[in-house]
Amino acid sequence: MKKRILILGAGFGGLELSTSLSETLGETVEITLIDKSDFFVFGFSKLDVMFGRAAPETVRLPYRSIAKPGVRFVQQTITAIDPVAKRVTTNKGVFLADYLVIALGADYEVGATPGLTEGENEFYTVEGAERLRGMLPDFRRGRAIVGVCGAPFKCPPAPSEAALMLHDFLEQRGVRDQCDITLVIPFTTPIPPSPDSSKALVAAFAERNITFIPTRRVRELSPERRVVVLDDDTTLPCDLFLGIPKHRAPKVVEASGLTEDGWIPVNSRTLETRYAGVYAVGDVSNPGTPKAGVFAEGAARSVASSLIAELSPAGKHQPYAGAGSCYVEFGGGRVARVDVDFFSGPKATGAHREASTELRVEKEHFGSSRRARWFGMRS
Repeated sequence: MKKRILILGAGFGGLELSTSLSETLGETVEITLIDKSDFFVFGFSKLDVMFGRAAPETVRLPYRSIAKPGVRFVQQTITAIDPVAKRVTTNKGVFLADYLVIALGADYEVGATPGLTEGENEFYTVEGAERLRGMLPDFRRGRAIVGVCGAPFKCPPAPSEAALMLHDFLEQRGVRDQCDITLVIPFTTPIPPSPDSSKALVAAFAERNITFIPTRRVRELSPERRVVVLDDDTTLPCDLFLGIPKHRAPKVVEASGLTEDGWIPVNSRTLETRYAGVYAVGDVSNPGTPKAGVFAEGAARSVASSLIAELSPAGKHQPYAGAGSCYVEFGGGRVARVDVDFFSGPKATGAHREASTELRVEKEHFGSSRRARWFGMRS
């Protein structure tokens, strides 16, 4: 009887895991990939949509394009997870597994920040990015705030990118001089593991007259008073808010008993949970790395190697390296890269690659190569 591998969530982690397993094991196993959505979107594409650099329909990658040996995609909503029995219930049925991998990502707790409205003043959902795309052309004068409402959050460079891209957007429309931009983040520096990247970003903020407020988060929005309130009770005037909502593990994961301190604890090198045959990768887990697609992808490759080692005589486990590279939009058509390593030394390190147009080409290849690998789409 074929071994059943059940993957919950078709983001970076789930897509890379199912692809890696299919490449080596093919039809010798039954791989079921479950997600409630019918399409995938790269996180960085939401910024492109918000600022009008990409049409919404062009960034949606349909899961129906997945055609890999041994892999079946199922669009259903997960309603219960039993990690002991490795039994998963959805809105349409029940699935049993020999191996269970949870890659459901993080959900947004919009209601945790009074005044924050999903789809209206946040850009971390596709709907939010689309709505703001329609609102931004009407912003010609006033105070704009890019603000983080809680930590941890996906893609730590994204707030800095949004502030720099907003500057470019307003400059191109000839209204930058009539607008103020403020960035509020809960970290001491924009990218804590990389002092050089943080220094470059702070310099970019200064050059563009962007006010940078570190070590603070947005606690409340008051549209009537046109202010935001920070967690130290400071109030800032605000005519346009681009927000990053507070993140949380999906409620179905919390109800399963898998979480501790809000996220699923795992062995940082194997991604195993405390339940036999159950793994967790990506934003829903807590291996000691940031919540970002590239780290979910690396974790998925490690889990794939573990499962292949168990199911194939030629397999060998590759420990999760805890390293990855993130691209950072600096505006003006330039992209920087930060290479971060969390496990090799006593503390995390980050190497900075200066922003350039060459790195923009590299970033574009990052996206196109995964579209081809996961969806079979050639650009």
